[in-house]
Amino acid sequence: MRRADLRPTSAIAGLAVLLVVAMAVACASGAVAIPLTSLPTLLWGQPAPGEQLLRNVLVDVRIPRVLFSALAGAALAITGAVMQALFRNPLAEPGLVGISAGGALGAVTAIVFTSGGFWLLAPAAFLGSLGATALAYALGRRAPGVAGLLLAGIAINTVAGSLIGLFTTLANDAQLRDLTFWNLGSLAGANWSLLAFLAPWTLVWTIWLARQWRLLNALLLGEREAQHLGFPLVTVRRKLIVAMALVVGPLVAATGGIGFIGLVVPHLIRLTLGANHRWLLPASMLAGALALTLADWLARIVIVPAELPIGLVTSLVGGPFFIWLLARGRRLV
Repeated sequence: MRRADLRPTSAIAGLAVLLVVAMAVACASGAVAIPLTSLPTLLWGQPAPGEQLLRNVLVDVRIPRVLFSALAGAALAITGAVMQALFRNPLAEPGLVGISAGGALGAVTAIVFTSGGFWLLAPAAFLGSLGATALAYALGRRAPGVAGLLLAGIAINTVAGSLIGLFTTLANDAQLRDLTFWNLGSLAGANWSLLAFLAPWTLVWTIWLARQWRLLNALLLGEREAQHLGFPLVTVRRKLIVAMALVVGPLVAATGGIGFIGLVVPHLIRLTLGANHRWLLPASMLAGALALTLADWLARIVIVPAELPIGLVTSLVGGPFFIWLLARGRRLV
């Protein structure tokens, strides 16, 4: 092993170990406590008659939720890292081009104007994300580079926020409650069916994004230099934006608003391992999975038997941590 490769590979291995430990602890914690030492028996052995409830909780509730939190965290983190490379700004994140705002608008529309329910809300949020991304790209391509896309995203976020406010005023009390909890984010709806539907889709696109590390490294040099290296920027920029929408759109539809994972996680990994996307992308995925798994664990144990919205936890932790970085004078951009 080359000396230059020792630190990134060690960091990635360490993150993988921490993720496994965090997932085990998250599976054991909650309103129904499960001893860590009982996990292997409950999964692969023959549980005692009194442990059947624990096995049902573990297999039917905890494991799909923990796996989904890891999947969503990894996807949000890698899309944040790609967005930051695309805009050459470490403070960029997937919502910058309207992906999250479009999904929120679609979900709010479904809640207010239909009977609601996941199978109406999720497609509406997904279509909202794709529609906002397509509109941002169509408007942004009129300006050179990424400046037009950025300005279009800001405008779309503003319009979507205004429409969400308008539709909220039309909602009744029950719909307002649904809107509030969806906007704050939750993984409570995770189950094996949702995981079987979203996991293959999300993994395919995140792996494709991770394979673009050479392009993202070239973008760090500047657009002109990347073109000189043979990358067709117009084409690849469109592919990256569409891929990020295809990753984040379904997740926003399933989880609601979860902030700071796509912003803080890749930024911290970049501060630790540097900007080489060969290591930054896989490390960000593992760190994002770890961060959201821990956030969901905290959301479930702080006010047992109730739980906090996970978007509230990520914001309460991510916001002050970013302020702490600023207060220490760390260079963020």
